[in-house]
Amino acid sequence: MTALEQYSRLEATGLWREGPDAQRCEVLVSLGNATLIIATPAEVARTHWSLPAIVRLNPGKRPALYAPGEQADERLEIDDRDMIDAIEKLRAAIDQRRPHPGRLRLWIGASLAAAMVAAALFWMPGALIRQTASVLPPAGQEAIGQQLLQEIGRLTGPVCSPVAGSGALTRLSRRVLPDAPPRLAVLPSATPATLALPGNIIVLNAALLEEHDTPEVVAGFILAETIRRDAADPMLRLLEDAGLVATLRLLTTGQLERAALQAHAITLLSQETGPVAGALLRPMFDAASIAATPYAIAAGVADLDGIAPAHDGPSAILLSDADWVSLQNICNR
Repeated sequence: MTALEQYSRLEATGLWREGPDAQRCEVLVSLGNATLIIATPAEVARTHWSLPAIVRLNPGKRPALYAPGEQADERLEIDDRDMIDAIEKLRAAIDQRRPHPGRLRLWIGASLAAAMVAAALFWMPGALIRQTASVLPPAGQEAIGQQLLQEIGRLTGPVCSPVAGSGALTRLSRRVLPDAPPRLAVLPSATPATLALPGNIIVLNAALLEEHDTPEVVAGFILAETIRRDAADPMLRLLEDAGLVATLRLLTTGQLERAALQAHAITLLSQETGPVAGALLRPMFDAASIAATPYAIAAGVADLDGIAPAHDGPSAILLSDADWVSLQNICNR
């Protein structure tokens, strides 16, 4: 998100309430990659809100009052003018590239009603699922990806998101894939090293950060997962797993059942990721000016000569030492 770059280091204090009966407490608020991070003053993350889902409850008034969604009980009060302006500009930018609230369902219902009838008569179920995955707007995919991430987090432990580590993840994402930086999320445990979710989200196993000496290894795993994602659309895989009935409900309501998300989360955590050919990885390492040898050794790539020459000499700095240390300790705060 281009609009986020000028606010990547913006922080402010606020008052956060977890529920209607909870006491308000002082928190540190910062902007992450597609999220608003809410942490204690000691920078221990309490929660993170998806920027596309944030709702302002008192437009035009200060302090600004926000919620993470239309039906959410959490509340965040912010009086810092710069942070309020940043959140409002990002919400406006997001709003421009997606249907306005309510229009997604109206658009889907109106424009695809005839298509649904035709699909029931002439298409196979698989064709309808593929069509749904292809027409779902980016904002819809991003919201579903966030919901799926939460379900995975319930199985593995919540996403690790201290303020310092989240900023480092944002910088790593933009450095490795500057044209379309994904949102990177770190989980404390997961069977696969990486997972690709709808909405351009890539999940990293914390062991990738904790057990390797250089960020080039992690960058290689991100590039490899990007290749897998491009070969097998995460949204299509989710809908194929959810089935035709859940897909039809998504078309008519704009929502995917939680049971379908839970089942797919289990499927993703139990899958085995296959290797990526060195010939596919080589141009990506080269384009990003990242040394390939550390990843090739760590991942056990048999054809080491196939990718090592891509950038085996001096490479551009991937991350600062401070950022790398923050990432290695992202789940330990």
